[in-house]
Amino acid sequence: MRTYPAPLHARLLNTADIELWPAALLRARGNADARALSRAHAVLRRKRDGRYLAAALPEGLLPLVPRLANEAGIDEALDLLEADGRRGPARAPRTLPLHRLQERLEALGIDDGYARRTGLSLVAEPEWLLLADFDRYRRPLWLQPVAARSWQAMRRAAATDGIGLESISGYRSHDYQLGIFERKFARGQSLAQILAVNAAPGYSEHHGGRALDIGTPGEPAAEESFEATPAFAWLSSHAAAHGFTMSYPRANPHGIVYEPWHWSFAG
Repeated sequence: MRTYPAPLHARLLNTADIELWPAALLRARGNADARALSRAHAVLRRKRDGRYLAAALPEGLLPLVPRLANEAGIDEALDLLEADGRRGPARAPRTLPLHRLQERLEALGIDDGYARRTGLSLVAEPEWLLLADFDRYRRPLWLQPVAARSWQAMRRAAATDGIGLESISGYRSHDYQLGIFERKFARGQSLAQILAVNAAPGYSEHHGGRALDIGTPGEPAAEESFEATPAFAWLSSHAAAHGFTMSYPRANPHGIVYEPWHWSFAG
């Protein structure tokens, strides 16, 4: 049995099919999960549906699903977990290969001309992300290290000026974006309606871990009304100094609705 002595600390490790989460940041979904998470330092989580697959305990790996060995991408995830136990100083995250993306787009009815029509580029997922914050809903906010540090500095600077900034959403996997489309289809929305608000899977800036949605206390999340807040006025004046720009202004060439809450770290 493999053993995994080192904790993951506040990093999310990423493979095409499976994420490796610090166990302390996950909520138990039953008694068995609670017992496993209480002793684990990491949990393997299926990206497609969020299912917990296995827990890394001090004495070895505890499967949380039947036939763990048959899970897609399990060997890659275990290799990554084992390598992380031996890791030295962290280097900047590399990007993952684009995984089954074309067939996913075709399944949604998105043709090859989408990139040309929108001017959006494919965005690969990073191989690891840093815990930057906890968002409005107390969920971990994952960002690339340079974006995480800049977000933390920007939030502190805003607080010094009496402005409250809070994160709404950060990194999203291709699988997560696909789930957004599937849920909206189930509610009866058309593909055109969804694409006016959400970039196609593989094309969202959120995939790269350098973009986040920003809100302010007392205001609804991801609403155009954010532009009338002191928080938006502060961002308009100061975000660039911290490396952030608003991605989707009015009449942007990508066909995405105006999003005053969506900011991306450009450095």
